Amino acid sequence: MDTGKQKGHRSSETDADARMPPRSVDGLRELVKRIGRDEAELSLGGKARTVLAKLLERPEETAVRTITDLAASLDVNASTLTRLSTRLGYAGFADFQGVFRDSLAERHRSFYSQQAERLVASSKTHARDATPEVDMVVKLARESIGNVEGFIAQLSPSDLRDAARLIANAKRVRVHGLRQFSALASFFCYGLGMIRADVALLDVQGLGVAEGLAQLQPGDVVLVTSVAPYTRSVADAAIAAKEAGLEVIAITDTLASPLVPPARHAFLVPHESSFFSNSMGAYLVFCEGLLNLVAAHLGTRSLQALERRERLIRTLGIEAP
Repeated sequence: MDTGKQKGHRSSETDADARMPPRSVDGLRELVKRIGRDEAELSLGGKARTVLAKLLERPEETAVRTITDLAASLDVNASTLTRLSTRLGYAGFADFQGVFRDSLAERHRSFYSQQAERLVASSKTHARDATPEVDMVVKLARESIGNVEGFIAQLSPSDLRDAARLIANAKRVRVHGLRQFSALASFFCYGLGMIRADVALLDVQGLGVAEGLAQLQPGDVVLVTSVAPYTRSVADAAIAAKEAGLEVIAITDTLASPLVPPARHAFLVPHESSFFSNSMGAYLVFCEGLLNLVAAHLGTRSLQALERRERLIRTLGIEAP
C-alpha cells in the first residue's frame, strides 16, 4: 500500500474542494469577507470586489435580470460580469446567477416559517424588557415606516402620473390579488369604486380568471398585486392580461417579481418586517396615494361620484346617526 500516494491524493481532493465556488449567496458573502482579509485562495481587484458587493446587496435582482441589464445598472460591460464569474470559479455568468436563483427559491419556500422563527427568537431576547408587548408593536410600526420610506425613495413621477391616468380613463378596471393580498385588492377596489364606475375584482363571481379577463377589451386596466413568495396564478393572470391587449399595472416588491415583465407600470414596495407574514402597512399607504392621484385626475367626476354615493347612503339609512 502506497501511503504517500494516498495522502497526496487526499490532499489533492481537499485542495479541489477548497477551490470549488460557493453554491449559496451566504457562501459568496463569506468568500468576499475572506478575500478582503487575504484568507482566500483567489484575489479580486478593487473594481471586481465592488461589483460583486453590489450584486450581493440586491440578490433578488441578480437572480432574474439579464446580464445586459445588470451590467448597465452597475455601469460596467457585460464582459466584466462574465470575467468575474469565471474568476470566482464558475463555468460562466449563468452558473454564477444560478446560485442567486437557487437561494431565492429556497428562501421563498420557507418564507413564513423563517419569519416566525425570527419572531420567536426576538420574543425570547426581549422577554425581560419593561414593556415587551409595546416594544413589539413599536418595532413593527417603525419597520413599516422604513418600508414607506423605501418606496418613496424610488417613486417615478411619470409612472405615477401615467398609471393614475390609465386607471381614471379606462372603460373598465379589474383588480386581482390572492391569499393575503386579496385584502389589498379588495381595499383598492372599494376605494376606486367610490370615485368611478365599472370597477371590480377580476374574479368577483368566483367563475375563474379566464372568465374575468374575457369580459374585458383592449385598453381596459388590470391591476395585479403579489409579493414574495409570489402566487403563481396571479403572475399567470398578469401575463394573460398583457397578451390580451389589456393594460397591466403591478404593485409588487422587487424587480425580481414575475409581475414586473408584463406590467406597463410596476410599483415596488418593500415589506421587510419582523411580522410573521408579509407586512401590509406600506402597501396600504401606497394604495391610498395612488387612489388620491386617480381622484385628482378625475376632478369633478370623482366629486360627483362621491356625492351620488352619499345620497344613496342617506336614502338607504346605511350609516348610524
